[in-house]
Order: sequence, then structure tokens, then C-alpha cells
Amino acid sequence: MGNPSGVRRAIPRRFARKPDPADLNEFHLMRRALAVNGMCGYAGRMAAILVIEDDDATATAIIAELERHGHEASRAADGETGLTLATREAFDAITLDRMLPGLDGLSLVARLRERHIAIPVLMLSALSDVDERIAGLRAGGDDYLTKPFDFAEMAMRVEVLLRRREQAEAVVLRGGGIECDLVRRTVKVDGVPTRLLHMEFRLLEFLMRNRGEVMTRRIIFERVWGYYFDPGANLISVHIARLRKKIDRPGHPSPILTVKGEGYLFDAG
Repeated sequence: MGNPSGVRRAIPRRFARKPDPADLNEFHLMRRALAVNGMCGYAGRMAAILVIEDDDATATAIIAELERHGHEASRAADGETGLTLATREAFDAITLDRMLPGLDGLSLVARLRERHIAIPVLMLSALSDVDERIAGLRAGGDDYLTKPFDFAEMAMRVEVLLRRREQAEAVVLRGGGIECDLVRRTVKVDGVPTRLLHMEFRLLEFLMRNRGEVMTRRIIFERVWGYYFDPGANLISVHIARLRKKIDRPGHPSPILTVKGEGYLFDAG
């Protein structure tokens, strides 16, 4: 049987039949376990991404940027084809256009969640109203990016979703002498308990989960505060300053670096 209509790139056939969603989840768990042991590229940041986009130029640019980051990208040009592939194949993440011919993006992601398919989904849309973003997230999207967008930012958001999925079962984050317990919601610096306020803890957790990557103000506002707009205040810088006072160690550089004009980076050294 050939590829479904609308597929613009060759898709490796991993299943001879349409699998049960539980089988897909088991496959993802197995793939991550193999990656930890160096047996596949997932832990090395290579992932299988499904790009569901009807515009040829946009799809080509998205695929090129994802492949530049070392990922394997495949495309579906309409919603029905995208749903078929997302159900049948084992992808690590999806970029999903909101406005698709036939089955639209909101309906597609809602159907995935109804079938208990938990692949992370980055929704892309020219609709920038807050209500539209909320609708996309409520339907089951994990992140929402409005067009036109920077393709490097798009790739970074995909990688944030991949890391979040990979780290979902993590209990304690460690780095730079800091131990962040996600279950007990406690932090220790060189073994000494340090009390953080709620938003300080969330900010530290987010930066540690994405260690080594520059997180922009926009992404921090979205992922930590849940704001899909920049309030124009020094909210982030104030929290960063307070956080540094609590976690910085005497005689050591701060693990939270300011990247001028871009954002912040957690660097354990």
C-alpha cells in the first residue's frame, strides 16, 4: 500500500497495521529507554517530527529548520492525512497548522487526545487573539506560536516540548550544586535547604529543565507565568535577581546567565 494522499515525504513504515494507542505509548517509552543507553538518537536530540502544514513554502522552511537541528521531519499537507499518520506512526512531536483544509487543527488535536495519544503538539496559527490561543491549548495543544514566526524559535519550542516529554518522569533536577525536588517542591544548595517562593521555584525548574538553552522572555512568560503577552514590566528580571540571591554560591559564578538581548540560560558549569 502506498503512502496516504497528501504525504509529501517518505514515511518509514513502522507498523503493518493501525496500532492501539497503548501500543504507541509503549513504543515511545521503549524508544526513550533505548536512547538512554545510546541505542537510538532520541537522547542525542534527534527526533521524528510530523509537520502538518498545507502551505508548501512554510512546510519546506519548517522541515529545513528541524533538520538543521538534527531531527527527522515528515510532512502531511492536510488534516485527515496528518491524523492518519499521527495515529499510525510513532512520532516524538508534531507541528500543527491551525487552519487546514478539511479537518482543521483544533479538531485534529482534539481527536488525538480523545484517542489517548499524548504526542506533544506545537500549534502554529495566523490567529493571534488570546481567545484563539486559549482554544488551541484547551483542545489539547501543548504550545501555541503565531505566524509570522522566527523558524529558529519554532525549532527551540519543539525541543522544549521534547525535553519536557523526556523529563516527565524526572523527580529531582541537579546542576551547579543545586538539587530541585519536583515532588517535595524543595530546593537544596550544596545540601542546604533553601526556601523559594512559588514562582521562584517554577522559574528555577523551567530553567533547569532547559539547561544549556537560552530561554527568551516571551517563552518564560508563557511557560512559567502563563502569559501570552509581554506585560512590559520587569517581572522576570526581579524574580531572576531574587532567585540568584537564594541559589548563588559564594566563590562560584551564578548558574543563571543573562544573555543580553535574548533571555536567560541555566549553565551548571
